[in-house]
Amino acid sequence: MSEIRIRRVTGALAEVYPMQGAALYEMVRVGSRRLLGEVIRVEGDSATVQVFEETTGLALEETVERTGSALTAELGPGLLGRVIDGIGRPLERIAEAAGTFIRPGTEAATLDAERRWPFEATATVGSTVAGGDVLGTVEEVSGFAHRILVPPGVTGVLASLASGSYTVHEPVGALDDGTPLTLAQRWPVRAPRPVAERLPGDRPFITGQRVMDFLFPVAEGGTVAVPGGFGTGKTVIEQSLAKFGDADVVVYVGCGERGNEMAEVLKDFGTLTDPRTGRSLMDRTILVVNTSNMPVAAREASVYLGMTVAEYFRDQGYRVAVMADSLSRWAEALREISARLQEMPGEEGYPTALGNRLGKLYERAGRVRPAGTPERTGAVTFISAVSPPGGDFSEPVTQASLRVAGALWALDAGLAHQRQFPAVDWETSYTLYDRATQAWFAEHAGADWTTLRAEVLALLQQETELKEIAGLVGPEALEDVDRLLLETARLLREVVLGQNAYDPTDAFSPIAKTRALAALALAFHRGARARLEAGLPFERLDIAAPRRAMLAVRQATPDELGAAIAQATERIVPAEEAPV
Repeated sequence: MSEIRIRRVTGALAEVYPMQGAALYEMVRVGSRRLLGEVIRVEGDSATVQVFEETTGLALEETVERTGSALTAELGPGLLGRVIDGIGRPLERIAEAAGTFIRPGTEAATLDAERRWPFEATATVGSTVAGGDVLGTVEEVSGFAHRILVPPGVTGVLASLASGSYTVHEPVGALDDGTPLTLAQRWPVRAPRPVAERLPGDRPFITGQRVMDFLFPVAEGGTVAVPGGFGTGKTVIEQSLAKFGDADVVVYVGCGERGNEMAEVLKDFGTLTDPRTGRSLMDRTILVVNTSNMPVAAREASVYLGMTVAEYFRDQGYRVAVMADSLSRWAEALREISARLQEMPGEEGYPTALGNRLGKLYERAGRVRPAGTPERTGAVTFISAVSPPGGDFSEPVTQASLRVAGALWALDAGLAHQRQFPAVDWETSYTLYDRATQAWFAEHAGADWTTLRAEVLALLQQETELKEIAGLVGPEALEDVDRLLLETARLLREVVLGQNAYDPTDAFSPIAKTRALAALALAFHRGARARLEAGLPFERLDIAAPRRAMLAVRQATPDELGAAIAQATERIVPAEEAPV
């Protein structure tokens, strides 16, 4: 067979020949520097390869080496706490191998091949096992059981299995046909991992952010699009969700973001404390880093890699939250590659298959019953930031995301400039999970949760309409009940929905606190309206005292919350209206 050589180079794309029998998405090593690439088009005896690394200096007629496999993720103990690039190479290992600057073609395995892990076998020798069955556990970090699974597609009688200390590539057992079983397994990143059954999302993914949990909840295993312009707080929100979100494992994908911003994320994540354990948040986090100055081809791979890692922990029975920041950069990579392939452009130059590609990515989220025994449930909740140019939500990436996402948390620059954080625009945002999670909230937060939510949304909507009138005639010209409504809406916005991500007592809001604040605001509105209807002038209403009482509830710790709610209720709710 003749050597494969480079015929043409265009940016990140290289045309190579002869490539008879090449498979789509097969990995290759390009040139003397062995740059990693992926076949994305096959035509006759030639193939087009997208190179995941910088192609500067690549020359015609350099040789190309086929690997015979697709881009795969190495999965096993040692993933937690890792910082990897878009194709799975640990940045720390790359830096050690390359020195001051990362050299193109540097190879580094995702998992440490030399570290030994204590494996405790749980499966029974002589039993029939199949893909997804649990062979045993490894305590990857203190208190976290990393379940070692039979790889998908593998089945047979378990001939041997032994507890002990192993590296990720040493066999811990074998099947009767000689197939070795190791702590690590590989999976192609573009293919969803198989599951036994997809389950309905009837439990909310608690974020600890009042405006999201209360007004626009997302189900566990759901999908959320978070579009917002520059300075609206996307990164702070995703960091807050990573720290306080109700997930066992967090996968944070920095896709095409600025290098200094990703450096800050790496620094911040290393200092964040996990409120569950008191240890570093990195103990249950995997960071996938692909900055804007890295080759665009790796942006596409980074999102798929992050989703594959999430599915792997989901199959172990864990709840995983995937934070992608941002899908706009991922879509820009698709656009650039599509243009170099001379494909027919769609809206604003994006590929015509953008909506289809986004849909397939979002569909990999979900709550499932993984394959194998023992029976368990796991979930992948996908929260994707979108960066529309100029904050224009009508652009293609945002619109394509809205067609497939189950919830929208739209970030508004105007609210951010007013210091309203999280800057979620309640007029534009929506959720399709409110009915699915209604029963859970009724059981855990109170039977009136849905009613309170509807009343708050109605008040905020009425405030929007009144603001337009007040802007023309002035608030003093409004009727007293309308002036009261504006004051109540302000209380809702600033005290109930507003939150300080840097305040240790306010960064996370339990659902009990969220419900209490909303109920107190509405109780104040009802009581004040009754006094106005009884003839009390608006100017004599005491608005400052209820506000102080609610702020005390907002600043209360979990141990102080009950007493703070009781005191605020005494100040706000008239005795004849107080619940028994």
